[in-house]
Amino acid sequence: MSDTQEDENRSSAFDTNRPHVARIFNALLGGKDNYQVDRDVRDQLLARAPAMGDLARDVRSFVGRVTRFLAGAAGVRQFLDCAPGMPNNENVHEVAQRENREATVVYTATDPVVLAHGRALLAENDRTHFVHADFRCPDQVFDDPTVRKCIDLNEPVAVFHVGSVQYVSDARDPAEIIAGYIDRIPSGSYVVLGHGYDPEDGSFPRELREVYLNSDVGLGYFRSRSQIESFLDGLELVDPGLVAVSDWWPDGPRLAGQDPVQRLALGAVGRKP
Repeated sequence: MSDTQEDENRSSAFDTNRPHVARIFNALLGGKDNYQVDRDVRDQLLARAPAMGDLARDVRSFVGRVTRFLAGAAGVRQFLDCAPGMPNNENVHEVAQRENREATVVYTATDPVVLAHGRALLAENDRTHFVHADFRCPDQVFDDPTVRKCIDLNEPVAVFHVGSVQYVSDARDPAEIIAGYIDRIPSGSYVVLGHGYDPEDGSFPRELREVYLNSDVGLGYFRSRSQIESFLDGLELVDPGLVAVSDWWPDGPRLAGQDPVQRLALGAVGRKP
């Protein structure tokens, strides 16, 4: 995916004739906030890798478990989600505010569809907000008036980058983007990272790789473990470290085997010393 495709993917969210990554992910989750063009791409993915739907659900479940940990045991009361996607079940604010009714959640997005749906969903929730800001520009995010008002940078904050920088090319330096957030948050804060994984051992499904390489949608980048881990330099990784998203504090024993495709997303939580 080129830099131009990255920008077009953000600007075309209301174009129902072009697929969009947020709506494709929603379709993979079985949601209704998508169009036929999005479902067509979903169907291409599922035809080549039927477990892609399971992987999408694994990512969503990972976000929920991490949020529950941070709002509960870790005592975090402020959340900044920089890649919310389309609102679905068990959104960050729902999980966090179930653990702590006083938790504040700010979502950032540039996609008009995400913003519209999110603001409609949160119209009566005065502790949760959607702001128009590009996650690739940390200064823009932190300088947003709503973020400045609602996020106290004298207190720990949890920053979510789940499925964000995996859509950023190396030329735009995703590590530098994450570092921009780490630099701005205080000691005791957390960064949550979720990213597509390329095992580099030949196990990545060839048919799936072809869909990503040949798509004009901008389906993202799969990176090596070392590349992904480097995005969290300077942070202390919470046990169990960088693992497949389904392996990060699972809710119970796994009762069925996993498809290799479900190992193609890694997740971690890092604490700023």
